[in-house]
Amino acid sequence: MPDGATVKTTMLEIRDLQAFYGESHVLHGVNIDVRQGEVVTLLGRNGAGKTTTMRSIMGIVGKRNGSIRFQGRELIGMAQHRIPRLGIGYVPEERGIFASLSVDENLMLPPVVKSGGMTVPQIYELFPNLKGRGTTQGTRLSGGEQQMLAIARILRTGADLILLDEPTEGLAPVIIEQIGVAVRKLKQRGFTIVLVEQNFRFAATIADRHYVMEEGHVVDMIPNHQLAQNMDKLHTYLGV
Repeated sequence: MPDGATVKTTMLEIRDLQAFYGESHVLHGVNIDVRQGEVVTLLGRNGAGKTTTMRSIMGIVGKRNGSIRFQGRELIGMAQHRIPRLGIGYVPEERGIFASLSVDENLMLPPVVKSGGMTVPQIYELFPNLKGRGTTQGTRLSGGEQQMLAIARILRTGADLILLDEPTEGLAPVIIEQIGVAVRKLKQRGFTIVLVEQNFRFAATIADRHYVMEEGHVVDMIPNHQLAQNMDKLHTYLGV
């Protein structure tokens, strides 16, 4: 373990998280820790509860029980609109690019919640594909560029914790590689990132640790350096 790794503070602490959509009980006692500056992935088959875990952090599920603490503050029971203002940015799988807005307008849409966010020139340096596209209609971008834009506009807000839901879904390998480069640079800048990912080969190139989910439970936690010796187990979990 590198020097200092043991003293990193826990940024996000989830304990015995239960989540419901109506009568449907989706999460059954999820426990996850994310330390400051880490990249952590949630792996698992479709329906395992990965996206619901993300939505629970943001307060956008029907009902939650248990505890979700961000920098020591309890999120369960907090008004939904206050959660992003604490410095949590969420990029959902559907990206949410506004068709009627240009790239620049999409980029400037989320309010800055606190100081320390990236400037527009820094964002264009991180995602060169977006540079010079400011007046382009948001939905005229390729799928990969829309994904970059969805991540980019969160980086302006000053969020310290970035939640990415399936950032590589349906994208070409060359774009996946670019997003991997960007995530590694964000980690170097001190961002903490949690991502839901089906593509564990991509996850292995960027993450420190992997939580494996099945049927609303966390069934395993695999440090990235132990991924190789756990590959058989991972194949069984993910059915790949």
